Amino acid sequence: MTYEVVTLGEAMLRLWTNNGMRLETVEAMKVSVGGSEANVAVALARAGHKVAWLSRLPNSFLGKRIANEIRMHGVDTSALSWSDDGRAGLYFVELSGSPRGVSVLYDRQGSAASQMSTLNTDLAVIKDCKLFHLSGITPALSSTCQQLCRESLKVAKSAGVPITFDINYRSALWSTEDAKKEVSHLASLSSLVVCTSRDAEDLYGLSQDDENLAQKLSNRLSVSNVIVTQGLSGVSWVLDGRNGSTDAQIVETIDRVGAGDSFMAGVISGFLKGNIVEGIRRGQAMASLKRGIYGDHLVVAESEILDAMNGNNLEIRR
Repeated sequence: MTYEVVTLGEAMLRLWTNNGMRLETVEAMKVSVGGSEANVAVALARAGHKVAWLSRLPNSFLGKRIANEIRMHGVDTSALSWSDDGRAGLYFVELSGSPRGVSVLYDRQGSAASQMSTLNTDLAVIKDCKLFHLSGITPALSSTCQQLCRESLKVAKSAGVPITFDINYRSALWSTEDAKKEVSHLASLSSLVVCTSRDAEDLYGLSQDDENLAQKLSNRLSVSNVIVTQGLSGVSWVLDGRNGSTDAQIVETIDRVGAGDSFMAGVISGFLKGNIVEGIRRGQAMASLKRGIYGDHLVVAESEILDAMNGNNLEIRR
């Protein structure tokens, strides 16, 4: 196989304030890159996996900025397609502590990624990987993206490639009913589904506090492998009929954006190694590390992930 993992989705430029500053009054902003499937690809590549990212970018300085940042972390971007008339999607982030939390404002309409279709995206690379990853954000971008997602899963399944799917419901992109219908369809074709307890409640009316939430979501989606992240309640799962859970890890947070994608990368790593439960532990460690790093990307070494998994919290490294 050429790749261990292929992901498909949009990446955008992130403009963000220092912690505690407001977008309304800030005079200077920082610029980085983020996007769910790209974040997953970066986290996996940093951990030593061979990963390719499929997307569409504008043929401009901003598009090259996005591609260059993702590529520098070891992700293969050779299958990207380029648009002469699309734009780069943007999102603005205010970082803050409790009780205000993090605020995110998207400006992505008309982006090059929303122009993705079966006509301009090379899905052949999916046939040559060990696992294909998708999230519920990509089909929400446009009707052509929705059709592309359906076709990408068909390609993966016909090639015998396992599929991981992160529900990742974004209410700003589509209605609850539209999301529920499409997400349920894509999830039913997947080998493993990850969902937050909030998304399970918003889309399927399941209580976030239900101790049987993973099992109920598994039944609703007709998927045998389901993992549910439940915030301070930890993580619960049903894996081929076996139920389990683990406690949450309480860590200091300076930037929580992208932590869910880091968790997803850990799960995928465990899936590839044949031990999803160990992947959940790995994902929790990776998400914890991400919360202590500014930006969407998990910029760490494999040794740091192993340290976090083993509970080695060093206040000062010398």
